[in-house]
Amino acid sequence: MEHVLIIVGIVVVVAGGAGALVVPRLRRGRPGPGTGRGTEQPGGTGTAATGTAAPAAPGREAGPPAADITAAPPVPAGQAAPAAAAIEHPPPSAGRLVRLRGRLARSQTAFGSALLGLLSGARLDEATWDEIEEILITADMGAAPARQLVDQLRTEVKVAGTRDLAEVRALLRADLLQQVDPNLDRTLHSAPHGDRPAVLLMVGVNGTGKTTTCGRLARVLIGDGRTVLLGAADTFRAAAADQLETWAGRVGATVVRADREGADPASVAFEAVSAGIDRGVDAVIVDTAGRLHTKTGLMDELGKIKRVIEKHATVDEVLLVLDATTGQNGLRQARVFAEVVDVTGIVLTKLDGTAKGGIVIAVQRELGVPVKLVGLGEGPDDLAPFEPAAFVDALLGG
Repeated sequence: MEHVLIIVGIVVVVAGGAGALVVPRLRRGRPGPGTGRGTEQPGGTGTAATGTAAPAAPGREAGPPAADITAAPPVPAGQAAPAAAAIEHPPPSAGRLVRLRGRLARSQTAFGSALLGLLSGARLDEATWDEIEEILITADMGAAPARQLVDQLRTEVKVAGTRDLAEVRALLRADLLQQVDPNLDRTLHSAPHGDRPAVLLMVGVNGTGKTTTCGRLARVLIGDGRTVLLGAADTFRAAAADQLETWAGRVGATVVRADREGADPASVAFEAVSAGIDRGVDAVIVDTAGRLHTKTGLMDELGKIKRVIEKHATVDEVLLVLDATTGQNGLRQARVFAEVVDVTGIVLTKLDGTAKGGIVIAVQRELGVPVKLVGLGEGPDDLAPFEPAAFVDALLGG
């Protein structure tokens, strides 16, 4: 009997020690922050909200989060808690193009210098006017706008009877500004409608910098005092959602994304807008896949995304992102997108890296919608609202 009691005691001690080993393992196995996954949303889309929750706008109560965000595990004794990433505070959008104009001027001065040199030269014959028109067409202005500008300028120079560089420059500036059309409404509609956020839908083909533009636009709006949520509806490119999360994390914004690659983009967009309403943010920016305009099914899907969003929110902006270096090819892309959704504005990226600033005039003339934003560099705050006068002055090197 005494031996039995000894054996039972040994078993109890061994069992207790094994339990003490198991508990720490379970604790270490808890998920930590930054997993990028939350709970599945209604409707089976499997979307998740990540990042820092945006504060509720004044006068509106913030609703429940779109998905659970995993809590951080306790910090082991003797170790310092990891430092939280510093939230950046982007500069406001006002005056950005003026501050960045030097980059545009460096790439466009050849355009202005060539025109002014010809216009103020000793001879201004038929061959010279043909050369001026060729420069404008080469700058991607388009044949019709180039011909119109040359005819108008030719008459003005003849009437004024001048070759003075300052006077010729003033005439050319006025005509270019007229072609750019300063009267177009370039307002970026990002203000909420009561308890509904503004929705900005970003469209365009692969390689134009669309996802990067979404991140930069979030910085523009946050710099202007808005709260922003990003919807990662580009579910065909795995890196797109991760890229948005990187942008959002730097400014304390939130991202709603699918929990699997190839999920329905329209469902993700719907959940992003729903989360924006629940959280009381001012604006929701929805990124979409870089749709090949030759694929009818993909273009139809883009129309579906817009229709689904409009079931419970207004799509305030459909911004078409174009690479300024693609010239006339970009115009062909613009025509196809305009047939699928009502494009409200153009974003021209890489405008600092091309001497073809005439694309601004050409695309506006083609679609009848304004260029609202331009990318003028690789930095996070190199996206600027388009200002016609500052743009024309940069073209002429002034």
